[in-house]
Amino acid sequence: MKKALLIIDVQNDYFDGGNHTLVNAAEAGQRAQQVLHTARKQHIPVVHIQHLAMNEGADFFLPDTRGAAIHAGVSPAADEKIIIKNHPNSFRETTLLEHLQENGITSLVICGMMTDVCVDATVRAAMDLGFATTVIGDACATRNRELYGKTIKAEEINDAYLAGMTALGGLYAHVITAAEFMAH
Repeated sequence: MKKALLIIDVQNDYFDGGNHTLVNAAEAGQRAQQVLHTARKQHIPVVHIQHLAMNEGADFFLPDTRGAAIHAGVSPAADEKIIIKNHPNSFRETTLLEHLQENGITSLVICGMMTDVCVDATVRAAMDLGFATTVIGDACATRNRELYGKTIKAEEINDAYLAGMTALGGLYAHVITAAEFMAH
């Protein structure tokens, strides 16, 4: 199996000072940076996914803003592919599938932001498209959410979504830590 690393939406608006700050974004971003360095050392192809908001009323990831830029910690190298998306699923209306197929990629390692939205949508689509997928769980982050008048903590959401990916014997993905990835 030929694998590629997908880094999803690690963009400035999710970090301190951004327009849509996530809980533990700095920590997840640092782990994504470590995973990226390991992938480069192992000559694993890297694809950076960058979300640009095109929907009416969007207040983050606006085109041509600092917030939409890929975070410096995971800056793409000159030979790494950048795919722009406008929807949570990184495959929807993008060239991602074509790029992976052209390069013989059959296995994906995924990390990024937000676990319960863009990461989850991409992981589920990857399974539907036949990719074997590993998610670096501690290199993902999200934010607190409101439900039924209660605040659901980001850590609980993150863990629940990662656990859901491993349901039915890892139907959608195998979930590991950045340390586990770097040890292989």
